[in-house]
Amino acid sequence: MNMDELKQEEDALRERVTALPAEKRKAYYALEKKRIKDPDNYAVLNYFFVAGLHHFYLGKTLFGFLNLLGMLIGLLFIETFGIFIFLAIIVIELPQLFRSQRIVYQYNNNVMRQTLEDVESKPLAS
Repeated sequence: MNMDELKQEEDALRERVTALPAEKRKAYYALEKKRIKDPDNYAVLNYFFVAGLHHFYLGKTLFGFLNLLGMLIGLLFIETFGIFIFLAIIVIELPQLFRSQRIVYQYNNNVMRQTLEDVESKPLAS
């Protein structure tokens, strides 16, 4: 999805949020605040892409551990093939640096959709 489509999707989700009753809307915003991620934090962590910190930030622990493991192996064998491991990680992860805004927008839209489903499925308190 491009940024325009993601923004349109976000707008549609926001319209659904405003249509919620006040009590559910309040619950939605409380949950959203805990779950939503900041694109700037992701971008900063992405500069350390060799360590995979940006993956941990979005809850993708497997990818984070793989990057971290690759970095450690690369450091251990820096004089032989370690540099090739670093280069491989850079080639794989560099495109994410340039798409970081889109990645976080898509993540946040998914969080908004899931939060809406969670809030809508709960009955109103009497």
